[in-house]
Amino acid sequence: MYARNLSLSFGTQIVYDAAQFNIGQRDHVGIVGVNGAGKSTLFNIITGRIIPDSGHIDTGGVRIGYLPQVIDINNQDISVFDFLISGRPIEKLNAQLESLYLALAENPDDEQTAEEISKTQHELEYYDAYGAEDALLAMIENMRIDASLLDKKISELSGGQKSKVAFARMLYSMPEIMLLDEPTNHLDATTRDFVTKFLQKYRGCIMVISHDNDFLNAVANKIMHVDKQTHKIFVFDGNHDAYKRKAAALKHARAVKIAEEERHIEHLSDFIARANAASPTRHAMKRAGHVRAAQLQKILANRTQREQIYKKVKMDLSPLHTGARHPIHIDDLWFRYPGARLLYRKLSFIIEGGERFLIVGENGAGKSTLLKLIMGQLTPERGTIDINPKTEIAYYAQELEQLNPDDRVIDAVASDDYTDTQLRAALGNFLFSGTDIFKKISVLSPGERARVAMCKIILRRANMLILDEPTNHLDPDTQAIIGDNFRDFTGTIIVVSHNPDFVEQIGITRMLVLPTGRIEDYDHEKLEYYYSVNNKE
Repeated sequence: MYARNLSLSFGTQIVYDAAQFNIGQRDHVGIVGVNGAGKSTLFNIITGRIIPDSGHIDTGGVRIGYLPQVIDINNQDISVFDFLISGRPIEKLNAQLESLYLALAENPDDEQTAEEISKTQHELEYYDAYGAEDALLAMIENMRIDASLLDKKISELSGGQKSKVAFARMLYSMPEIMLLDEPTNHLDATTRDFVTKFLQKYRGCIMVISHDNDFLNAVANKIMHVDKQTHKIFVFDGNHDAYKRKAAALKHARAVKIAEEERHIEHLSDFIARANAASPTRHAMKRAGHVRAAQLQKILANRTQREQIYKKVKMDLSPLHTGARHPIHIDDLWFRYPGARLLYRKLSFIIEGGERFLIVGENGAGKSTLLKLIMGQLTPERGTIDINPKTEIAYYAQELEQLNPDDRVIDAVASDDYTDTQLRAALGNFLFSGTDIFKKISVLSPGERARVAMCKIILRRANMLILDEPTNHLDPDTQAIIGDNFRDFTGTIIVVSHNPDFVEQIGITRMLVLPTGRIEDYDHEKLEYYYSVNNKE
């Protein structure tokens, strides 16, 4: 696969400027870059969802499989098993082959039909038609998809379950180019280990966007850096550690070059100032000044840009109103989805004012469901959820459905309580600066949308935040910056998160373990255990 002179802009926002790259048929490529650099956009160009302004990407016309960050399965009424088995079009190819044989029987001398039969048989061989069902059952087992899910409709799955099922189907489908966007977000240690080994042995091209550096070290033989500043794409040989060493050396060389350019600019500026101040009769000095001025303009037009440094602006984002001593009391809660098993039986707990409360548990245990019950989006079968009248809740949903795609960034967070300057400052704390604030939500990457949603709820100045997987789409550096905003929050936080670094950063005090309903004091080692053993996401 290769890209030539790839250029793309959204309005005035440049994504790529004559970018180029070349990767081999068997390369396993990790794609890195800051949120909004154009990593997911690259996948959308490869799959034809976005047409570049100029240039092109040539994939050679091979089979492409794509696993996006946000899973959107069109047919929500299909069963999980039927969705999985449809990953290889064997039934369709067999029907096509039968039709072709009937056509050939009627016209034995039809060479085109004979060629179509040969092509279809080759396709069936590629998909291993006879061994496909065994391969699927092995994939289901290795991906730890519970047998009880196979007859369920896709619409009945949680977000984590959909992600895992979509990933399993992708691996089973055997594409020649595999595009994976943050594939480890919902994997426990055992499933992650299987996926890592599977990808290491995969005899095709893999392109994976991931903030999981250990995963990239294990599966990638090349790293592609999408540079947000230069709008170019650079490919480095080696895994992520090798890339970091090379990138550090390039960063140092860049700093040296910038320093040299600045010294040259200062020297030229001084000379031009002296030339301008010189007597009109000093013609040689004046001519030299004009020459230096031309040199200075050329250097300024092509100078190396410094990396953008984000500075946190101190703002008073403490809750507007004091919360209750016990903001939420859940008593004897029972809940199940229609036709499904009970998620909670006699679940009871009390949230303390000002605490950081973490909900952990396996995929399908009801973590996100519990948040939706608290928010009143679902109704319990039995029991009560008592929210104190003093409790004001701001809710961050994993699916980011609270954002209007037609809004600009600054419009999405706008409030009569803040001036334009204050809104810009708040957005700066969430890494939006300059013209970024005028981008439409619809053109943002998942990571950028997540940052907008988090800024929006912080600006609400509610006394309770409910956060559902807030770091899913963020790179580690961005997670750390965003985590500072939540660490400084003085109200109560209830969070579902699979990210131990973020959990540590915001200062979790207690944990609710599902499906048991057990409440435990926070302990890092205990949390790591639940993530690695119990958490099947």
